[in-house]
Amino acid sequence: MVMAKPIRKAVFPVAGLGTRFLPATKAVPKEMLTIVDKPVIQYVVDEARDAGIEFFIFVTGRNKEVIEDHFDVQFELEHTLRQRGKLDALRALRRDLPKAGHMSFTRQQQPLGLGHAVLCASELVGNEPFALLLPDMIMKSERGCLSEMMSVYEKREGNVVALEEVPMEMTHKYGIVQPGTVRDDSIEITGMIEKPDPGTAPSNLILSGRYILQPEIFSYLKEQEPGSGNEIQLTDAMISLSNEQDFSGYHFRGKTYDCGSKSGFILANMAFGMERDDIAPNVVDAIEKIVGEYKQHNAKS
Repeated sequence: MVMAKPIRKAVFPVAGLGTRFLPATKAVPKEMLTIVDKPVIQYVVDEARDAGIEFFIFVTGRNKEVIEDHFDVQFELEHTLRQRGKLDALRALRRDLPKAGHMSFTRQQQPLGLGHAVLCASELVGNEPFALLLPDMIMKSERGCLSEMMSVYEKREGNVVALEEVPMEMTHKYGIVQPGTVRDDSIEITGMIEKPDPGTAPSNLILSGRYILQPEIFSYLKEQEPGSGNEIQLTDAMISLSNEQDFSGYHFRGKTYDCGSKSGFILANMAFGMERDDIAPNVVDAIEKIVGEYKQHNAKS
């Protein structure tokens, strides 16, 4: 039996402008906005590392240097923490860092879509399968989504994507899959479509921001014509690749927070804040008070 090639590398497309969060993102990348006390990008990198990823590839754009700085050693800060005896904070900083030489940063010089961003990482990925994690999506579950997908990949090989359910009336906003045979650990994917017209979706299962892809995807991305939004769509290239290779879907049943939206970002802060023993009581009390005042105000108006 031929063993599946291991997944050692992960790609993080972080070149987006973050216009939905202006003016906050005028100087601070959206990926560096914090959920409680960690940047959004750190949660996604942690998920990848927990899944066994060894090399981290960031596809960046202008004004994203702070992401590179975040994953670097800050000697002055570490010296100050050591002098002040804040060793727990120092250990936390060290724990968040990938190993030296295990990070790469490349530029997407034009905002030509997710497919183009992935293509920009092709030379760094090389001829091996890789994981792709969308940094806006924080996925919360007992075991990480990518770790679960790795288990599917080891059994099924090919390509694996994370799937989630949405109401049918929302399917026109997403990449949608056509499901085939349901297995114990995965769903066979027999077709895909990017943002189908309302009422035409083959299911309510969306591509939810986590992928394990074979390197042949790059060949299709190089030839891919612009699609929805006049951008190079990753889903379109996956549709072409699916004519040659198998795609399996992992049905993620945890909770996903779309931190590219204001409501998703706020909800993520609430959810992760309520898991923290040091701040949860204050957070819960404050939320209950705010909700009560909101309901009272609406009742009067």
